[in-house]
Amino acid sequence: RDAQESRGLGDVYKRQDTDHPSRIQFATTSLRTNRMSPEEILKNNPQFISRKQQEFYFDNGYLLIENAIDSQTLHKLQDITARAIDDSRQVAQSDATWDLEPGHCSDDPRLRRLTSPNDYDENYWAYASSETITEILSDLIGPDIKFHHSKLNFKWAGGGEEVKWHQDISFWPHTNYTPCTVGLYLEDCGNEQGPLGVIAGSHKGPLFDQYNQENQWVGCLSDEDIRQLDMSRETYLPGPAGSITIHNCRTVHGSKINRTERPRPLLLNAYAAADAMTYTFNPARSKYDQHIVRGQAARWARHDPEPCLLPPDWSGGYTSIFSLQQQEES
Repeated sequence: RDAQESRGLGDVYKRQDTDHPSRIQFATTSLRTNRMSPEEILKNNPQFISRKQQEFYFDNGYLLIENAIDSQTLHKLQDITARAIDDSRQVAQSDATWDLEPGHCSDDPRLRRLTSPNDYDENYWAYASSETITEILSDLIGPDIKFHHSKLNFKWAGGGEEVKWHQDISFWPHTNYTPCTVGLYLEDCGNEQGPLGVIAGSHKGPLFDQYNQENQWVGCLSDEDIRQLDMSRETYLPGPAGSITIHNCRTVHGSKINRTERPRPLLLNAYAAADAMTYTFNPARSKYDQHIVRGQAARWARHDPEPCLLPPDWSGGYTSIFSLQQQEES
């Protein structure tokens, strides 16, 4: 059917533009190259990860790659992150950039999140836009990739807050479901530190309502919806510093409380295929929003037929998933 629809549109261009063969070629080529479904991606041999890793991502909705970045890059990011923590000592209350845990003070900083770290220091962006990351993504979402947003979640030592089960895509909807988030462990992360947890295969299931019964956005699944999940596939992804996690925007994920005396800084960058278009306000908007990090910009938007839950209008302000989810209990 897709092939018939593409030929039909091509015929329209031929009938309307017979004097411009180059334009006909452009139109039909655009339709072909921008349609990178998982099935189409799997037709080609992966260039930067193994076929096993590629198939695992499509089957399970996540991937863990240990020691993915070089030590020089890792040490540079660690140094910048230490400076960010030090800078947070001068911040008294949460704002669009700094999200603070209760009890944060200059003598005992408890930073939950640095929003848009790529805007805070250019070295974060150098990593986020590097071939090390974009080459891997090209084997998962196609050759044309754009950046959406970044955040650095700390999950502070001695009780850093949990992140409840949720799906990312309804925080920032796109026209298709290629968006994914790449997490980088800046320090070694063990099971007691609250590593990223996923429900394997949940990206193939339904999108859940992340509003409560009072129609308030809480940014997480209800207890009733959690009972629909196959919790036998609950998986946690600890790893040494320099390891990356990748999860699809539909994958149900979260993390437990950090019960150790060591923080768990996790640097997160979200990307999408170039033909995935946003249509709501970006609550973590960066100066690099929609920047093409590999390949080229799309000429055609690709629309998945399945609808997506809409978030509230955050154009008037947004803090973080932590404050939203914890509000539910306040």
